[in-house]
Amino acid sequence: ISLSLLHLNSPKSPDLYVIGLQEVYAAPHRFIMDLAVEDSWSLLFMSRLAPRGYLKVSSIRMQGLLLLFFSRLAHVPFIRDVQAAYTRTGFFGYWGNKGGVSIRLSFYGHMLCFLNCHLAAHMEYASQRVDEFEYILDTQTFYPKKMPQILDHQLVFWFGDLNFRIQDHDMHFVRNCITSQKFNLLWSKDQLTMVKTKEALLQEFQEGPLDFPPTFKFDRFSDNYDSSGKKRKPAWTDRILWRVKPKEPPSKEEFPLKLTQDSYTSNMEYGISDHKPVIGIFTLELKKMYETPLVRVCAEGEWSADFDAMVIYSPLQPFPSSAWDWIGLYRVGFRSISDYITYTWVKDDEVSFNNELTQVYVSKDEIPVLGGECVLCYYSSVLQCIVGISSPFKVSASAQHSRHTHTHTHTHTNTHTSLHLEIYLSL
Repeated sequence: ISLSLLHLNSPKSPDLYVIGLQEVYAAPHRFIMDLAVEDSWSLLFMSRLAPRGYLKVSSIRMQGLLLLFFSRLAHVPFIRDVQAAYTRTGFFGYWGNKGGVSIRLSFYGHMLCFLNCHLAAHMEYASQRVDEFEYILDTQTFYPKKMPQILDHQLVFWFGDLNFRIQDHDMHFVRNCITSQKFNLLWSKDQLTMVKTKEALLQEFQEGPLDFPPTFKFDRFSDNYDSSGKKRKPAWTDRILWRVKPKEPPSKEEFPLKLTQDSYTSNMEYGISDHKPVIGIFTLELKKMYETPLVRVCAEGEWSADFDAMVIYSPLQPFPSSAWDWIGLYRVGFRSISDYITYTWVKDDEVSFNNELTQVYVSKDEIPVLGGECVLCYYSSVLQCIVGISSPFKVSASAQHSRHTHTHTHTHTNTHTSLHLEIYLSL
């Protein structure tokens, strides 16, 4: 994965990354292995993004479909209500080679949902693709009942290998339009564009102009369209659409949300698939419903493996705390919630609606001997997310060890009401 695909050298780096893959290698033995550990694609993206301050907040995999959600660390305490769901549609729903996976979450109080789909293939199944999409919308449910379904969310992103083709035009005309970059001559016969004129539900979803070459089907490791005996006609199978929930007049929204697409393109560098990746870059403007984390947590005093260390935490507002809540010690640049060095349970008798300081301890035997830059994260077992993060602090190398540790510092970026969101799909 190059720096260019993730725009890691861009002057303005995104706040969130949402990455959807389809047709990830899914032989049964490989899938079982991936259930036990992080799959290789997740590890690859985490290795690129974690050193730059991004945390994998959530992921879901259903056979060949994979959806990953990354956030800058500064936003993580304000990402709550995280849930994932999946729907199988291929082979009567048994194997899961087609269908949809989704992640929903509350972002500063705004309910967002991301749906990654792989729909039925072949030219003649356009109506079946619409039926599959509607079936996925109907069957995926979330709790609480306030927003139980995908379309109840304020903002929905629908993306993936949607498999819509270019109808009517012959191969010669399609290829001439691509060569001359007159993509607009093909738009009217794009099946998704055509079915949107008939389906009221699809009309609620917006999409940027298809000002890039069709992303399917290529000879692998080349920029040449299918030269096999089948010679499939090029098509924009890989798409990113979005839907902002319609306002109910005449009410005025106290916490408005606005989405703008800054870029919509494909990346021709990649040849490992017969599809080319599609990238959408968005600016999400919103009014934050809250700006204070649920818990303040900090490291007290000096930390090293020579003595037990103290953690101090206090709730800043009421939340459903539990004796199963825990505080994890992480290295700066950690990749996911499960990437902790060690953890300690919170006090059983904690009262979540006061501002009293509570102390818990981390055993010196659990603290890294070589030290390093670390953070503490408070994890809520009821909300199933991180609700408080400490400032970075230094763990000193143990005096009993003379080996020198190289440490690096990490600077948090300030949160903004204008957020950059990048969505990638189809590798």
